Amino acid sequence: MTEDLVLPAPRQAATAGEPLLKVEGLTKHFPVKGGFPIRRTVGAVQAVDGIDLTVNVGESFGLVGESGCGKSTTGRLITRLLEPTSGSISYRGQDITHASRKQLAPIRSEIQMIFQDPYSSLNPRQTVGKIISSPMEINGIDPDGGREKRVRELLEIVGLNPEHYNRFPHEFSGGQRQRIGVARALALEPKLIVADEPVSALDVSIQAQVVNLLQEVQRELGIAFLFIAHDLAVVRHFSQRVAVMYLGKVIEVGDRESIYTRPRHPYTHALLSAVPEVNLADESASPRERIRLAGDVPSPISPPSGCRFRTRCWKAQDKCATEEPPLIRLSGNHEGHLTACHFPEDPTIEARDEDIVLDPALAALEEQLEEDGGSTTS
Repeated sequence: MTEDLVLPAPRQAATAGEPLLKVEGLTKHFPVKGGFPIRRTVGAVQAVDGIDLTVNVGESFGLVGESGCGKSTTGRLITRLLEPTSGSISYRGQDITHASRKQLAPIRSEIQMIFQDPYSSLNPRQTVGKIISSPMEINGIDPDGGREKRVRELLEIVGLNPEHYNRFPHEFSGGQRQRIGVARALALEPKLIVADEPVSALDVSIQAQVVNLLQEVQRELGIAFLFIAHDLAVVRHFSQRVAVMYLGKVIEVGDRESIYTRPRHPYTHALLSAVPEVNLADESASPRERIRLAGDVPSPISPPSGCRFRTRCWKAQDKCATEEPPLIRLSGNHEGHLTACHFPEDPTIEARDEDIVLDPALAALEEQLEEDGGSTTS
Protein backbone atom coordinates (compact mmCIF):
# COMPACT_ATOMS: atom_id res chain seq x y z
CA MET A 1 0.00 0.00 0.00
CA THR A 2 1.52 3.34 -1.01
CA GLU A 3 2.29 5.89 1.71
CA ASP A 4 0.74 8.87 -0.10
CA LEU A 5 -2.56 7.08 -0.70
CA VAL A 6 -5.49 8.37 1.35
CA LEU A 7 -8.43 6.06 1.92
CA PRO A 8 -11.89 7.62 1.74
CA ALA A 9 -13.56 8.47 5.03
CA PRO A 10 -16.61 6.49 6.17
CA ARG A 11 -19.85 7.86 4.80
CA GLN A 12 -21.43 8.21 8.21
CA ALA A 13 -19.78 8.67 11.58
CA ALA A 14 -20.40 5.90 14.09
CA THR A 15 -19.40 5.53 17.69
CA ALA A 16 -16.98 2.66 18.32
CA GLY A 17 -18.26 0.13 20.82
CA GLU A 18 -21.92 0.48 19.87
CA PRO A 19 -23.65 -2.71 18.64
CA LEU A 20 -23.66 -2.84 14.85
CA LEU A 21 -24.85 -6.42 14.31
CA LYS A 22 -26.83 -8.49 16.79
CA VAL A 23 -27.74 -12.14 16.25
CA GLU A 24 -30.07 -13.98 18.62
CA GLY A 25 -31.06 -17.64 18.42
CA LEU A 26 -29.98 -17.86 14.79
CA THR A 27 -30.83 -21.26 13.31
CA LYS A 28 -30.43 -22.86 9.91
CA HIS A 29 -31.61 -26.43 9.22
CA PHE A 30 -31.21 -27.90 5.74
CA PRO A 31 -33.88 -30.53 4.96
CA VAL A 32 -32.78 -34.04 4.06
CA LYS A 33 -34.95 -35.67 1.39
CA GLY A 34 -35.52 -39.40 1.03
CA GLY A 35 -37.96 -42.03 -0.14
CA PHE A 36 -39.03 -43.43 -3.52
CA PRO A 37 -41.04 -42.80 -5.60
CA ILE A 38 -42.37 -39.96 -3.42
CA ARG A 39 -39.58 -37.92 -1.91
CA ARG A 40 -40.25 -36.46 1.50
CA THR A 41 -38.31 -34.79 4.28
CA VAL A 42 -36.77 -37.47 6.51
CA GLY A 43 -34.49 -35.26 8.62
CA ALA A 44 -32.52 -32.04 8.76
CA VAL A 45 -28.87 -31.02 8.82
CA GLN A 46 -28.62 -28.73 11.85
CA ALA A 47 -25.84 -26.56 10.42
CA VAL A 48 -26.47 -23.64 12.79
CA ASP A 49 -28.61 -24.21 15.85
CA GLY A 50 -29.42 -21.20 18.02
CA ILE A 51 -26.34 -18.96 18.22
CA ASP A 52 -26.03 -15.50 19.76
CA LEU A 53 -23.44 -12.97 18.54
CA THR A 54 -22.87 -9.23 18.78
CA VAL A 55 -20.42 -7.31 16.58
CA ASN A 56 -19.74 -3.72 17.60
CA VAL A 57 -18.94 -0.73 15.39
CA GLY A 58 -15.34 -0.88 14.14
CA GLU A 59 -14.68 -4.21 15.87
CA SER A 60 -12.97 -7.30 14.49
CA PHE A 61 -14.83 -10.37 15.75
CA GLY A 62 -13.36 -13.83 15.12
CA LEU A 63 -15.36 -17.02 14.63
CA VAL A 64 -13.35 -20.24 14.89
CA GLY A 65 -13.99 -23.98 14.95
CA GLU A 66 -13.42 -27.23 13.08
CA SER A 67 -14.42 -27.65 9.46
CA GLY A 68 -18.15 -28.33 9.22
CA CYS A 69 -19.12 -26.64 12.48
CA GLY A 70 -21.31 -24.02 10.75
CA LYS A 71 -19.01 -20.99 10.49
CA SER A 72 -19.51 -20.30 6.78
CA THR A 73 -23.25 -20.92 7.03
CA THR A 74 -23.39 -18.33 9.80
CA GLY A 75 -21.64 -15.79 7.57
CA ARG A 76 -24.05 -16.43 4.70
CA LEU A 77 -27.03 -16.10 7.03
CA ILE A 78 -25.78 -12.74 8.31
CA THR A 79 -25.33 -11.42 4.77
CA ARG A 80 -28.77 -12.87 3.93
CA LEU A 81 -27.42 -15.10 1.20
CA LEU A 82 -29.31 -17.84 3.04
CA GLU A 83 -32.75 -17.61 4.63
CA PRO A 84 -32.68 -18.37 8.40
CA THR A 85 -34.89 -21.13 9.75
CA SER A 86 -35.48 -19.19 12.97
CA GLY A 87 -33.89 -16.57 15.21
CA SER A 88 -33.25 -12.89 14.53
CA ILE A 89 -30.62 -10.74 12.80
CA SER A 90 -30.55 -7.04 13.66
CA TYR A 91 -28.35 -4.54 11.83
CA ARG A 92 -28.09 -1.09 13.43
CA GLY A 93 -31.28 -1.82 15.35
CA GLN A 94 -33.24 -2.90 12.26
CA ASP A 95 -34.55 -6.46 12.05
CA ILE A 96 -33.44 -7.92 8.71
CA THR A 97 -34.10 -11.60 9.50
CA HIS A 98 -36.77 -12.10 6.86
CA ALA A 99 -36.52 -8.78 5.04
CA SER A 100 -37.46 -8.86 1.36
CA ARG A 101 -35.06 -7.97 -1.42
CA LYS A 102 -36.60 -4.51 -1.65
CA GLN A 103 -36.32 -3.96 2.11
CA LEU A 104 -32.68 -5.09 2.09
CA ALA A 105 -31.70 -2.82 -0.81
CA PRO A 106 -30.83 0.25 1.34
CA ILE A 107 -28.40 -1.71 3.55
CA ARG A 108 -26.96 -4.16 1.03
CA SER A 109 -24.10 -1.76 0.35
CA GLU A 110 -23.23 -1.60 4.07
CA ILE A 111 -22.79 -5.37 4.52
CA GLN A 112 -20.29 -6.99 2.18
CA MET A 113 -18.60 -10.38 2.04
CA ILE A 114 -15.15 -11.68 1.13
CA PHE A 115 -15.51 -15.28 -0.03
CA GLN A 116 -13.25 -18.16 0.86
CA ASP A 117 -12.28 -19.31 -2.64
CA PRO A 118 -10.51 -16.59 -4.66
CA TYR A 119 -10.89 -18.71 -7.80
CA SER A 120 -14.63 -19.39 -7.92
CA SER A 121 -15.77 -16.08 -6.39
CA LEU A 122 -14.72 -14.04 -9.45
CA ASN A 123 -16.51 -14.18 -12.80
CA PRO A 124 -13.93 -15.48 -15.32
CA ARG A 125 -15.76 -13.76 -18.20
CA GLN A 126 -15.48 -10.27 -16.72
CA THR A 127 -12.48 -8.00 -16.44
CA VAL A 128 -11.24 -6.83 -13.07
CA GLY A 129 -12.63 -3.40 -13.77
CA LYS A 130 -16.09 -4.80 -14.44
CA ILE A 131 -15.98 -7.06 -11.35
CA ILE A 132 -15.13 -4.20 -8.98
CA SER A 133 -17.38 -1.60 -10.60
CA SER A 134 -20.46 -3.87 -10.76
CA PRO A 135 -21.51 -3.19 -7.12
CA MET A 136 -21.39 0.56 -7.81
CA GLU A 137 -23.40 0.10 -11.00
CA ILE A 138 -26.03 -2.06 -9.28
CA ASN A 139 -26.45 0.47 -6.45
CA GLY A 140 -26.48 3.47 -8.78
CA ILE A 141 -23.31 4.99 -7.30
CA ASP A 142 -21.37 7.32 -9.57
CA PRO A 143 -18.33 8.62 -7.62
CA ASP A 144 -16.44 11.79 -8.46
CA GLY A 145 -14.30 11.25 -11.53
CA GLY A 146 -16.29 8.22 -12.63
CA ARG A 147 -16.33 4.55 -11.73
CA GLU A 148 -13.17 3.69 -13.62
CA LYS A 149 -11.15 6.17 -11.60
CA ARG A 150 -12.59 4.76 -8.37
CA VAL A 151 -11.77 1.18 -9.43
CA ARG A 152 -8.18 2.15 -10.19
CA GLU A 153 -7.96 3.77 -6.74
CA LEU A 154 -9.27 0.59 -5.12
CA LEU A 155 -6.75 -1.55 -7.01
CA GLU A 156 -3.99 0.65 -5.66
CA ILE A 157 -5.43 0.50 -2.14
CA VAL A 158 -5.23 -3.31 -2.14
CA GLY A 159 -1.70 -3.33 -3.54
CA LEU A 160 -2.39 -4.06 -7.22
CA ASN A 161 -1.34 -2.11 -10.28
CA PRO A 162 -4.14 0.19 -11.54
CA GLU A 163 -3.09 -0.82 -15.04
CA HIS A 164 -4.59 -4.26 -14.32
CA TYR A 165 -8.02 -2.75 -14.86
CA ASN A 166 -8.62 -4.58 -18.16
CA ARG A 167 -7.17 -7.95 -17.17
CA PHE A 168 -9.18 -11.10 -16.49
CA PRO A 169 -9.07 -13.16 -13.24
CA HIS A 170 -7.14 -16.07 -14.80
CA GLU A 171 -4.19 -13.71 -15.30
CA PHE A 172 -3.67 -13.31 -11.54
CA SER A 173 -2.27 -15.47 -8.77
CA GLY A 174 -4.36 -16.67 -5.83
CA GLY A 175 -3.22 -13.87 -3.54
CA GLN A 176 -3.89 -11.26 -6.21
CA ARG A 177 -7.38 -12.66 -6.82
CA GLN A 178 -8.16 -12.42 -3.12
CA ARG A 179 -7.03 -8.78 -3.21
CA ILE A 180 -9.50 -8.24 -6.05
CA GLY A 181 -12.19 -9.72 -3.81
CA VAL A 182 -11.19 -7.29 -1.06
CA ALA A 183 -11.35 -4.38 -3.50
CA ARG A 184 -14.84 -5.46 -4.60
CA ALA A 185 -15.97 -5.58 -0.95
CA LEU A 186 -14.58 -2.08 -0.35
CA ALA A 187 -16.19 -0.57 -3.46
CA LEU A 188 -19.34 0.49 -1.60
CA GLU A 189 -17.53 1.65 1.58
CA PRO A 190 -19.32 -0.88 3.84
CA LYS A 191 -19.66 -0.73 7.60
CA LEU A 192 -19.47 -4.52 8.06
CA ILE A 193 -17.48 -7.10 6.13
CA VAL A 194 -17.99 -10.82 6.62
CA ALA A 195 -14.64 -12.40 5.74
CA ASP A 196 -15.20 -16.12 5.21
CA GLU A 197 -11.77 -17.71 5.61
CA PRO A 198 -10.21 -15.08 3.34
CA VAL A 199 -6.67 -16.48 3.60
CA SER A 200 -7.18 -20.25 3.92
CA ALA A 201 -6.51 -20.90 0.22
CA LEU A 202 -3.35 -18.76 0.09
CA ASP A 203 0.33 -19.41 0.74
CA VAL A 204 1.60 -18.44 4.18
CA SER A 205 3.54 -15.41 2.91
CA ILE A 206 0.51 -14.18 0.99
CA GLN A 207 -1.72 -14.80 4.02
CA ALA A 208 0.30 -12.29 6.02
CA GLN A 209 0.01 -9.68 3.27
CA VAL A 210 -3.78 -10.05 2.98
CA VAL A 211 -4.34 -10.02 6.76
CA ASN A 212 -2.16 -6.90 7.14
CA LEU A 213 -4.10 -5.30 4.27
CA LEU A 214 -7.42 -5.99 6.02
CA GLN A 215 -6.09 -4.59 9.29
CA GLU A 216 -4.91 -1.39 7.62
CA VAL A 217 -8.22 -0.99 5.81
CA GLN A 218 -10.07 -1.51 9.09
CA ARG A 219 -8.01 1.12 10.90
CA GLU A 220 -8.41 3.68 8.12
CA LEU A 221 -12.12 3.16 7.40
CA GLY A 222 -13.41 1.96 10.78
CA ILE A 223 -15.02 -1.12 9.20
CA ALA A 224 -16.28 -3.90 11.46
CA PHE A 225 -15.21 -7.44 10.54
CA LEU A 226 -16.72 -10.84 11.22
CA PHE A 227 -13.57 -12.86 10.56
CA ILE A 228 -14.35 -16.55 9.98
CA ALA A 229 -11.37 -18.93 10.06
CA HIS A 230 -10.03 -22.20 11.40
CA ASP A 231 -6.46 -20.87 11.71
CA LEU A 232 -6.22 -19.86 15.37
CA ALA A 233 -2.99 -17.91 14.90
CA VAL A 234 -4.52 -15.70 12.20
CA VAL A 235 -7.65 -15.08 14.28
CA ARG A 236 -5.57 -14.14 17.32
CA HIS A 237 -3.59 -11.67 15.23
CA PHE A 238 -6.64 -10.05 13.65
CA SER A 239 -9.58 -10.25 16.06
CA GLN A 240 -10.33 -8.39 19.27
CA ARG A 241 -13.04 -10.81 20.42
CA VAL A 242 -13.39 -14.48 19.52
CA ALA A 243 -16.26 -17.00 19.51
CA VAL A 244 -15.64 -20.76 19.37
CA MET A 245 -18.19 -22.92 17.49
CA TYR A 246 -18.77 -26.65 17.74
CA LEU A 247 -21.40 -28.55 15.77
CA GLY A 248 -23.62 -25.52 15.12
CA LYS A 249 -23.33 -24.03 18.61
CA VAL A 250 -21.24 -21.24 20.12
CA ILE A 251 -19.64 -22.89 23.14
CA GLU A 252 -17.36 -20.05 24.29
CA VAL A 253 -16.94 -16.36 23.54
CA GLY A 254 -14.72 -13.68 25.02
CA ASP A 255 -11.93 -11.22 24.42
CA ARG A 256 -8.80 -12.43 22.66
CA GLU A 257 -6.69 -12.70 25.82
CA SER A 258 -9.32 -14.70 27.71
CA ILE A 259 -9.91 -17.22 24.93
CA TYR A 260 -6.23 -17.83 24.18
CA THR A 261 -4.76 -17.80 27.69
CA ARG A 262 -7.69 -18.49 30.04
CA PRO A 263 -10.10 -20.83 28.16
CA ARG A 264 -12.73 -22.66 30.22
CA HIS A 265 -14.52 -24.99 27.80
CA PRO A 266 -12.80 -28.39 27.29
CA TYR A 267 -13.20 -28.09 23.52
CA THR A 268 -11.42 -24.73 23.48
CA HIS A 269 -8.58 -26.32 25.46
CA ALA A 270 -8.38 -29.15 22.91
CA LEU A 271 -8.51 -26.73 19.98
CA LEU A 272 -5.68 -24.59 21.35
CA SER A 273 -3.57 -27.61 22.24
CA ALA A 274 -3.65 -28.71 18.59
CA VAL A 275 -1.80 -25.57 17.47
CA PRO A 276 1.90 -26.38 16.82
CA GLU A 277 4.37 -24.70 19.16
CA VAL A 278 6.86 -22.36 17.52
CA ASN A 279 8.95 -21.38 20.57
CA LEU A 280 10.57 -24.75 21.18
CA ALA A 281 13.98 -23.09 21.55
CA ASP A 282 12.72 -20.78 24.29
CA GLU A 283 13.51 -22.67 27.48
CA SER A 284 11.81 -20.01 29.63
CA ALA A 285 8.45 -20.60 27.95
CA SER A 286 5.99 -22.75 29.91
CA PRO A 287 5.16 -26.06 28.22
CA ARG A 288 1.60 -26.28 26.93
CA GLU A 289 -1.03 -28.91 27.58
CA ARG A 290 -1.58 -31.67 25.05
CA ILE A 291 -5.06 -33.08 24.37
CA ARG A 292 -5.89 -35.68 21.69
CA LEU A 293 -9.60 -36.17 21.08
CA ALA A 294 -11.18 -39.44 20.00
CA GLY A 295 -13.18 -39.87 16.81
CA ASP A 296 -14.70 -37.36 14.44
CA VAL A 297 -17.28 -34.63 14.96
CA PRO A 298 -20.76 -36.23 15.24
CA SER A 299 -23.19 -35.86 12.35
CA PRO A 300 -25.18 -32.60 12.39
CA ILE A 301 -28.20 -34.64 11.21
CA SER A 302 -28.38 -36.34 14.62
CA PRO A 303 -26.26 -34.37 17.13
CA PRO A 304 -25.78 -35.68 20.68
CA SER A 305 -28.33 -34.68 23.31
CA GLY A 306 -27.46 -32.15 25.97
CA CYS A 307 -23.93 -30.88 25.44
CA ARG A 308 -22.89 -31.65 21.87
CA PHE A 309 -19.24 -32.07 22.83
CA ARG A 310 -19.91 -34.70 25.50
CA THR A 311 -19.17 -37.68 23.21
CA ARG A 312 -15.54 -36.51 22.90
CA CYS A 313 -15.12 -34.86 26.31
CA TRP A 314 -13.01 -36.29 29.13
CA LYS A 315 -15.09 -34.49 31.77
CA ALA A 316 -18.54 -35.58 30.58
CA GLN A 317 -21.02 -36.85 33.20
CA ASP A 318 -24.66 -37.93 33.16
CA LYS A 319 -25.81 -34.32 33.46
CA CYS A 320 -24.11 -33.46 30.17
CA ALA A 321 -26.38 -35.90 28.31
CA THR A 322 -29.65 -34.60 29.75
CA GLU A 323 -29.13 -30.84 30.11
CA GLU A 324 -27.76 -28.44 27.50
CA PRO A 325 -25.35 -26.06 29.26
CA PRO A 326 -26.25 -22.35 28.95
CA LEU A 327 -23.77 -19.82 27.59
CA ILE A 328 -23.04 -17.84 30.77
CA ARG A 329 -20.25 -16.06 32.60
CA LEU A 330 -18.53 -18.45 34.99
CA SER A 331 -16.95 -17.53 38.29
CA GLY A 332 -13.45 -16.17 37.65
CA ASN A 333 -14.11 -15.21 34.03
CA HIS A 334 -13.51 -11.70 32.79
CA GLU A 335 -16.42 -9.46 31.81
CA GLY A 336 -17.91 -10.69 28.53
CA HIS A 337 -16.22 -14.10 28.73
CA LEU A 338 -19.05 -16.64 28.41
CA THR A 339 -18.80 -20.43 28.49
CA ALA A 340 -21.34 -23.21 27.87
CA CYS A 341 -20.13 -26.06 30.09
CA HIS A 342 -21.39 -27.85 33.21
CA PHE A 343 -17.88 -28.87 34.28
CA PRO A 344 -15.45 -26.23 32.96
CA GLU A 345 -11.67 -26.54 32.93
CA ASP A 346 -9.26 -24.39 34.92
CA PRO A 347 -8.37 -21.08 33.22
CA THR A 348 -4.90 -22.08 32.04
CA ILE A 349 -3.21 -23.66 29.03
CA GLU A 350 -0.07 -24.85 30.83
CA ALA A 351 1.03 -28.46 30.62
CA ARG A 352 -0.78 -31.07 32.73
CA ASP A 353 0.80 -33.81 34.78
CA GLU A 354 -0.32 -36.23 32.08
CA ASP A 355 -1.47 -35.57 28.52
CA ILE A 356 -5.12 -36.30 27.77
CA VAL A 357 -5.26 -38.98 25.08
CA LEU A 358 -8.80 -40.19 24.39
CA ASP A 359 -7.96 -42.14 21.24
CA PRO A 360 -7.02 -45.74 22.26
CA ALA A 361 -5.26 -46.43 18.96
CA LEU A 362 -3.09 -43.33 19.33
CA ALA A 363 -2.31 -44.16 22.96
CA ALA A 364 -1.26 -47.70 21.99
CA LEU A 365 0.91 -46.37 19.15
CA GLU A 366 2.68 -43.88 21.42
CA GLU A 367 3.25 -46.60 24.03
CA GLN A 368 4.70 -48.89 21.37
CA LEU A 369 7.01 -46.12 20.12
CA GLU A 370 8.24 -45.50 23.66
CA GLU A 371 8.95 -49.21 24.12
CA ASP A 372 10.76 -49.39 20.79
CA GLY A 373 12.79 -46.32 21.68
CA GLY A 374 13.68 -47.77 25.06
CA SER A 375 14.76 -51.12 23.59
CA THR A 376 16.87 -49.36 20.94
CA THR A 377 18.59 -47.26 23.59
CA SER A 378 19.36 -50.26 25.73
